[in-house]
Amino acid sequence: MTDTPEKKPDKRRADGEPTPLELLRAAREQLGELTGRTPETVSRFERTDDGWTVEAEVVEVARVPETMSLMALYEVTLDAGGRLTGYRRVRRYERSRSDRD
Repeated sequence: MTDTPEKKPDKRRADGEPTPLELLRAAREQLGELTGRTPETVSRFERTDDGWTVEAEVVEVARVPETMSLMALYEVTLDAGGRLTGYRRVRRYERSRSDRD
């Protein structure tokens, strides 16, 4: 029998605002429900005047080999409570391609 750490429940901040982890989970879940694609990574998480902005990368077209999969970067906006207020695809690219300077 192996000991596994227990998952601790998320705790709201003293002011009732969602924690960063709760906000990231909300963005991931809501974007996944709307697009049918689950984000793999988050590359930006920033507070704005109206709430939060998150940039998440998703696989749009899975290919073999995996390096040829078509990826997309989505910008997701959340209100202060973590509700999605909008999203847009910022760019598409092959997984193996890096940004050009």
